[in-house]
Amino acid sequence: MATLILVRHGRSTANTSGLLAGRTPGVELDERGAAQAAALPARLDGIPFAAVVSSPLQRCTQTLRPLLDARPGTELVTDERISECDYGDWTGRKLSELGGEPLMEVVQQHPSAAVFPGGESMRAMQARAVACVREWNERVEREHGEKAVFLMCSHGDIIKAIVADALGMHLDLFQRLHADPCSVTALSYTRLRPFLLKLGDTADLGALVPREAEGDGPGTVGGGAGAP
Repeated sequence: MATLILVRHGRSTANTSGLLAGRTPGVELDERGAAQAAALPARLDGIPFAAVVSSPLQRCTQTLRPLLDARPGTELVTDERISECDYGDWTGRKLSELGGEPLMEVVQQHPSAAVFPGGESMRAMQARAVACVREWNERVEREHGEKAVFLMCSHGDIIKAIVADALGMHLDLFQRLHADPCSVTALSYTRLRPFLLKLGDTADLGALVPREAEGDGPGTVGGGAGAP
């Protein structure tokens, strides 16, 4: 029953410019995004990480830099499978322009049928991301035990797709979910089913610190005691 903490990268220059960054190299955090990243170590204080994994894109590794600096010796592993969706020919275009494309309605209403021109389908995006999460979860639990916590830094659509799978939601419903820049989403994959512990959280994360108390966790009758 390892716990996965999913962090969306901090606000980027593409976010503030209204561009669909996709896998464009060199997209950095803007001033607010850098401040969000700087606050991350304090928000995650007390939560031990058995592994820290990131999308290879710069805005994700940059988001994790303050956390890694605060925890000397912590290794960062990049995994292409949680990289941003390959938006193909849409990459780098303004979102205001893309709003008029017929495909945008499909992306919003029927994403399981959406295939980006010159890029990948949203179904393929979800499949690779979920496979990555499941593989890392099994590895972390096997090597570090069921109370282990691991962190992944990724992108909005990736995180939403992973959450949709964990909740048993069809991909066509994943646009109902939301994750702000530098927000934290947490999942616990148990033997029978996953639990969503946090979704798009930008505040206190003390409830994610592992505790020895038994009978107080996901699925606890009455709802559990929450953060100590």
